[in-house]
Amino acid sequence: MTILYGQSVSELFTTAARWLLEHGSHVAPRGMATREILGVHLHLTEPRRRLIHLPPARVLNPAFAVAEAVWIISGSDAAWIFEFNRQLARYADVGVLQGAYGPRLRRWHGVDQLDRVRRQLLHDPDTRRGVVTLFDPAKDHSGHSDVPCTLGFRFFLRGGRLHMHTTMRSQDLWLGFPYDIFTFTLIHELMAGWVGAELGEYRHSVDSLHLYAEHFEIAASLPALGGGEAMDPVTVAWEELDSTLAAVISADFAVLGDSHWALFAQIMGGYRRWKAGERDTARLLAATMPGLLGEALRGWYEHLAPAQAVIPG
Repeated sequence: MTILYGQSVSELFTTAARWLLEHGSHVAPRGMATREILGVHLHLTEPRRRLIHLPPARVLNPAFAVAEAVWIISGSDAAWIFEFNRQLARYADVGVLQGAYGPRLRRWHGVDQLDRVRRQLLHDPDTRRGVVTLFDPAKDHSGHSDVPCTLGFRFFLRGGRLHMHTTMRSQDLWLGFPYDIFTFTLIHELMAGWVGAELGEYRHSVDSLHLYAEHFEIAASLPALGGGEAMDPVTVAWEELDSTLAAVISADFAVLGDSHWALFAQIMGGYRRWKAGERDTARLLAATMPGLLGEALRGWYEHLAPAQAVIPG
């Protein structure tokens, strides 16, 4: 077992990339060359430092990070997620991602697993039964294009702090990890709030952690140490979760007020403007957005289409 530590996700990401390049074995599942390490445990000590922003080597689309988190936590498998990442549509069967986590998380054969874990932790704070399962053998061995990489989550309330463990069968470090970790640590933070606990440490165990060959060169250019500031606390009462997420999706600011959820809605709405060709408007909106998410969105727009430099004349 390889164990890697980091205070921030950026630090973990950088450390894991270097470790893969130095120690990974060459394997080629489906004919696609990778460097792989089997049995990797990524230990994150500050889960609010959840956004990777390491320009110019790794620039994330924060609108997709936010949208995917909202999409999953709301229990959705709706096609609106393709607005934020059209590559996902390649894995859809009949227009639907059959491995979508949201329905499994919130409606597993009629069971809302988030609610069950929340209730279990409140009923027995020392429980070892705070388990969410995402892999469904009946469905995932049937030949669909999209099969979950995440097997499940476990939650442990110890010493007034809630710790979360995630297990993955497979993880593409470059493309998948940055977005998965954003959503999973957000679930972690929300669950801590629902059970009245401090946010503890996050542990991410991967059976096959890998980099594809197309990312070897750019991964080698990552900075020696990744930074990453902490996001502001994100909270919502359990009873208001679904209505709040619906308001984010519909950009209903009358409901959201000036909460952090309103920033999520602004980021998603601004990116929709960008996709609609309203680039100047999208850039102006991004310029008003605070914190690392705002900085990352501005960086993403610059990555997609560098602004024309104005030459004094």
